[in-house]
Parts: sequence; structure tokens; C-alpha cells
Amino acid sequence: MTAVTPAAELAAAVDVLAAARSVTVLCHVQPDADTIGSGLALAQVLSRHGVPVRVSFAEPAELPASMRSLPGIEYLVPPAQVPREVDVLIAVDCGSAGRLGALADRLDGAATTLVLDHHRSNTRFGKINLIDDTAESTTSLLARVFDAWGEPIDRSVAHCLFAGLVTDTGCFRWAGPGTHRLAERLLATGIDGAGITRTLMDSHPFGWLPMLSRVLGTARLEPAAAGGAGLVYAFVRRADIDGLRSEEVESVIDVIRTTAEAGIAAVFKESRTTPHLWTVSLRSRDSGVGTDDGVDVAQVATRLGGGGHRYAAGYTTTGAPEDLVAALVAELGG
Repeated sequence: MTAVTPAAELAAAVDVLAAARSVTVLCHVQPDADTIGSGLALAQVLSRHGVPVRVSFAEPAELPASMRSLPGIEYLVPPAQVPREVDVLIAVDCGSAGRLGALADRLDGAATTLVLDHHRSNTRFGKINLIDDTAESTTSLLARVFDAWGEPIDRSVAHCLFAGLVTDTGCFRWAGPGTHRLAERLLATGIDGAGITRTLMDSHPFGWLPMLSRVLGTARLEPAAAGGAGLVYAFVRRADIDGLRSEEVESVIDVIRTTAEAGIAAVFKESRTTPHLWTVSLRSRDSGVGTDDGVDVAQVATRLGGGGHRYAAGYTTTGAPEDLVAALVAELGG
């Protein structure tokens, strides 16, 4: 691991990209628009320099349908086509090597590894680690990398960067200083911001509605959890998601988290293929405007084997539903 200052990290990242002879970009499992947008934006810029580049993720087998219109999709390859050896391997939006899934073994075959991420819980598993937990998204961090590199952000690259920005900020509900300036800059390239947002966040097949009805029927409230902050949770079981895309499953947390009586929301999602295996999405919020008292769910998720941000995190676990809830409540305290 290279220990450097933030400014030196940025310069080191640019040096690695500028000198790269071949590149593999790895996105995290169950990819979202931030990791895929980052990967495809990088691929497009690297290809300008004639650098052979591949982008991949370990699972699921296919890219979620909502992201298939992102520019640069031609650089995406299945895991079996990711070479064992490469000059530079870049992990984008991955808080740990474990988030690479079965492709984590490709780290050992890279001459240089570069991690670009905005998760506070990042384990800094690369040789060079450019981590900014104040960045709204990994794509917004990547915009700074391109600027430092002197690489222009054209319309197709802007499309990918905007995809990560709009999704990781929840349509700008969690915007920070500079978020809207970056959005304005990206929109000025001529991208269809409304269309990108609608495709990524506001389009579901009809089957999503009955699935949501069944899942909401499992919702329960634990008002004493987390010292009285309150926990609301629900379960998405394998039988609920037959024929539905991963986007529909991942969207459930955004409904559950609106519960006014709970400062913390959790959705337990059962694996499609492995019995008793669950991924858990956690969200938290402050009790009011300007209070800054929301539970740090990244710390909770880390203790349970995962990670993330203060207000949005997750982990993977196994067991019976009642045991999963008990373990989470115990970690929250209450």
C-alpha cells in the first residue's frame, strides 16, 4: 500500500492511468450505476490513448437492463474473458476486495492496482488508493481525476458520470457542496438528464407492483431499536422476485426508508440461487433538518461483515429470518 497525502493520491492515480499499457476495470458485484458508470467512463478515456481495456463484474450474469444504454458498453466483458495478468487493474466503487466477488483473484496478476472509491469503510486494498468519502459518488471523484489528467469530459463520458451522480445522490436528495455545479457541467455537454434518470430510477415492469405488495406485507417496526431511533425492516424472499430484475429488488429500500417512525431501515434480500443467503441494505436519516444525529450504519454494517457510508450501507449474511433481525437489533443496541 502506498501511503500518500490526498493531493499526492490524485497525482499518483493520474500517473498510473497515463502510463498504463493494458487495463482491467472491475466493478462490484450486483453493480449499480455508479460502479458501471465509472468503469465505462474510464474505458472510454483510456481507449482514446489506444490502451486495451476491459470492464467486468463478477455477478449477476447480465448487466441490469436499466444500464444497458450507457455509452461504452462495448468494453464490458464476461468474467471468463478478464485476463489473469494485466499492467493495471482498477477497482471502482469497491469498498473492499470482497466486493469484487469471484474476480478478486485478478488482483494478484496485476503489476499495479488502483482503487477509486468514495466509501468511508474502504479497506485500501490497492497499491494506489484514491478514496474520498466526501465525494457524492465515485463518478464525481472520477471527474476530478479526468480534470487532473487533462482529459476532456465529452457527451458520452458525461452520460456515464451523470448516471452515477444521479443515482448515488438519490436524484440529488443527498447533494453536497458542488454537486449541482458538477451536474450542470455534465448536462451542458448535451446529455438528456431527465431521460437518464427516468431509465435508471423511475421505470419498473408491472410485476414490480405485486412484488412490492408482498414485501410491504412483511414490514415490521421496532421503535426501541438503536436507543429509540427505531428500525423498520422487510424481507424480499426468492419467491417474490421470480422473473424480476435486480433493479426491482434494490428499489425496495427506497420505499421502506420513508417510514417516519424509524431512523433506520433495513431490507433483507434472499439470494436467488443460495438458500439462507441474504444481502442486507441499510439506510439511516437524521431526526430533523440540521440535527446531524443519524445512526452511522456503515459502522453497523462493518461489524456485520460489510461496509458503506454513514447513511447507506450493507452486508451479506446467512441464517433464518428471525435470527437475522435479532443480530441486527443487537448491533444497533436496543
